[in-house]
Amino acid sequence: MLSPVPAPASTTAINSFQELRVRARALGPKRVAVVVADDEVALLTAESAVTLGIAVPVLFGNESKIRAEIERVGVPDLLTQAVFVDAPDAISAANSAARMARDGEVDILLKGHLRTDELLRATLDKNNGLRTGRLLSDVLLYEDTLAGHRRIVAVTDGGINVAPTLDQKKQIVQNAVVALHALGFKRPKIAIMSATEAVTESVPSTVEARQLTEMGARGEFGECEVFGPLALDNALLESAAKAKGITSAVAGSADCMVVPNIEAGNLLGKAVKYLGGSQCSHVIVGARVPILIPSRVESVDDKLNSVAFGVLAHGQ
Repeated sequence: MLSPVPAPASTTAINSFQELRVRARALGPKRVAVVVADDEVALLTAESAVTLGIAVPVLFGNESKIRAEIERVGVPDLLTQAVFVDAPDAISAANSAARMARDGEVDILLKGHLRTDELLRATLDKNNGLRTGRLLSDVLLYEDTLAGHRRIVAVTDGGINVAPTLDQKKQIVQNAVVALHALGFKRPKIAIMSATEAVTESVPSTVEARQLTEMGARGEFGECEVFGPLALDNALLESAAKAKGITSAVAGSADCMVVPNIEAGNLLGKAVKYLGGSQCSHVIVGARVPILIPSRVESVDDKLNSVAFGVLAHGQ
């Protein structure tokens, strides 16, 4: 059984990425390992994070290539503000960063110019010591305005677990609760998502949603409200929840949506960004340190938001 997660101290929930950055600045700077750092957007992100006061960059990879890329990108201050760790290739850089994270020499891992699987393989390697026994899962944040005001809403897991089992979903919920507590949500509202709010054997995710709801009612997830199944409209819109007669405190005001599989999470995450126009932020939780695996098409703002999220998630 998962251990219940205690609620955080007297903090208030973050409602925007501007607030996220302010909160991170109060906790920073953290040592951010940029793995294979000869990457334009990663270097621009590192420079912005230094300016904001939330990061001390530790740049892993071929040092001469990184220095040349710093000059080409036009962020020469990193030459004196960053720490360089020379590594001959991506695999060596990833393993070195993971071991330094294990030893407490860096606080956050940020993917640079290497594949996601290369970084995650180093993270999962038992010899590097970053595993905690918890499942790794991705928690994405976006700014939701459907209720007429701006607020942060999370989506999980659209990045790591392809078709999670019920036990894995339990751990995904646990990770989400930990992440939201770090963001100041004292009792986050966790919606277990499906295509419908009706429980039916023909849609297995609805059955598992009911089981997770029962676990939440027994207090297995600590300080949070867990309810499902919920469809997208009645998870986020109070009017839709009322129209369907759903009386849960989660319905219509979910702080986090737990999707049934990676396809749903990936599509929802990209929809809020590309169709909804929101900035995003996401962190892999469950390891000793937060791991950031932004897409190559994510903006500097998105990656900076992820660093800020990582600063808050560090130590959780």
